[in-house]
Amino acid sequence: MTIIRLGYVAMSMELTNSSPSQTMTFKQFQKLSDREAGIRKLERIAKSNLENCLRLLKHNKGNDISFFRFSSRLIPLANHEALESWNYLSPLQKELKVLGDFAKKERMRVDFHPDHFVLLNTPNNETLKASTKTLAMHVRLLEGMGIDATHRCVLHVGGGYNDKEKALERFIHNWMYTPKGIQDTVMLENDDTTFTMLDTLYLCEKLGVPLVFDYHHHLACHNDEDWEKDWARVVSTWDVSPLPLKMHISSPKNKKEYRSHSDYIDSEMFFAFLNGVRDSTPQIDCMIEAKQKDKALFQLMEEVKKRNDIEVVNRSTFKLK
Repeated sequence: MTIIRLGYVAMSMELTNSSPSQTMTFKQFQKLSDREAGIRKLERIAKSNLENCLRLLKHNKGNDISFFRFSSRLIPLANHEALESWNYLSPLQKELKVLGDFAKKERMRVDFHPDHFVLLNTPNNETLKASTKTLAMHVRLLEGMGIDATHRCVLHVGGGYNDKEKALERFIHNWMYTPKGIQDTVMLENDDTTFTMLDTLYLCEKLGVPLVFDYHHHLACHNDEDWEKDWARVVSTWDVSPLPLKMHISSPKNKKEYRSHSDYIDSEMFFAFLNGVRDSTPQIDCMIEAKQKDKALFQLMEEVKKRNDIEVVNRSTFKLK
């Protein structure tokens, strides 16, 4: 049997006043007459975001959810060039430790998906430096939580820059100049416009990086529709990881807006994927990327429970018979 564990992204649709992504723009910061008072305000916002993350993890525990993606916007303006002297982690040590201790105690898998502007295959050196700096911030956040950063950040390959083959080779070139501590935290995901599952597999196998298979992205962008014949290769990329294989699941909003995410998950579409991976690996952690977040997870589990080809483990996990 294969265990399927469901997770969701960043925030809850069930909890009120629990956003982990409260922010302050640099324009707002500039309007403050006292720079130090502005920094203290940024720190208060960051503390509130981390406290809300803890609320979310407690909500997840109450609903048997042990797989969760943190928001990458926990600390507003953390990497802004005008605030380079700000030691943003120092005042957050307590909140980070409490968050990490809870996640470890409850054996929760947590990770990040840095924003689309993190590009390791960019031809622009300044963009590469900024991308590396952003990834380093994610590593430091995980270290502050006391969580092993290995394979905790999902990235897309990046831009095609009008020459996909050259862009793939540039990723490899830039990777060689990426610090080992950042390399260790990266997982790569196939995208919905440029880099297919096979393109991403090429990099993952060459660099020893796990592949996070996004089934919706594959349906929107592929050279070969038959993903199943290469599934064993995807599974093998996780041999380097201490974590179970991870994939993303979402459903198209509609035929016209096929690449956009729907509010909920089409369970038949999901099981079209699952039927192809039965017994291929002991466990698959499936991150739900749906507009309705935890509500989408709860609805999907209600539909899953009606099936006779699964065995329910708890409110977020089931086994494929």
